[in-house]
Amino acid sequence: KKVASEQGVDLATLSGSGPGGRIRAADVFAGAPSVAAAVHGAAFTDIPLSSVRKVIAQRLMQSKQTIPHYYLTVDIEISKPLTQGAVSYTISIFFSYIFSCLRKQLNQSSSGDLKLSINDFIIQASALTMKHVSGVNSSWMESFIRRYHNVDISVAVATDSGLITPIVFGAESKGLETIHRDVVSLAERARENKLKPQEFQGGTFTISNLGMYGVKHFTAIINPPQSCILAVGAADKKIIPDTNNESGYSTGTTMCVTMSCDHRVVDGAVGAEWLRKLKGYLENPVTMLL
Repeated sequence: KKVASEQGVDLATLSGSGPGGRIRAADVFAGAPSVAAAVHGAAFTDIPLSSVRKVIAQRLMQSKQTIPHYYLTVDIEISKPLTQGAVSYTISIFFSYIFSCLRKQLNQSSSGDLKLSINDFIIQASALTMKHVSGVNSSWMESFIRRYHNVDISVAVATDSGLITPIVFGAESKGLETIHRDVVSLAERARENKLKPQEFQGGTFTISNLGMYGVKHFTAIINPPQSCILAVGAADKKIIPDTNNESGYSTGTTMCVTMSCDHRVVDGAVGAEWLRKLKGYLENPVTMLL
């Protein structure tokens, strides 16, 4: 088993050549993926695999081979007009207003280092959405489905040694300031390789955001034993149908998000309802405060 683990070989795929069909070390080595030969004349460097990279490779391979993924994508309009009486606001202005008010209030008790990001809002909105569509906050346990009472959100962080997903525990009961400080602290310690195992092993849902790199859309691989992962793309200005405008359209800022779901646990209608609720929160963030 140790040799199979080191070689990245699934014992279930092997036929043993030993007595009674017993699998021997030679069988494991024979079934190990072969190293691709270098292209003739090409310069190259072979980079040894770190233990972290090996774990990442094994888990991602396991996920794609054993979990029936399907994908749901929606555009979230983050500059959608808000109308209250005769006064019209935009979400972008509303975000700025919230940020300004929170900074002013929280800076009185902090050193002024608080800077909320859209990711903080996405984490909180995702946690609140779980209260309404709890089926997404579940895991496949072979003979039953486990539905979690707490929402522990894993946040994908890129480090020099590979991707790691530190966890914001109990996100459903935390405010934006606490979520922001948790994420900043976890990300810093992740990049410094100072996280404790319990801070990145587990979680009930994952968010991966590549928007800061200009990536508009992508699909992410589910992080087992979780059932779903949300891939967040960059905000982009688009022409949007607008019946309140004489021209029939207006210019708005949208953000594309795609949720990968485990079809054993989350049916399409459930995943769609979850995204509908998330979209509602992010297009009308004042509802997150109600």
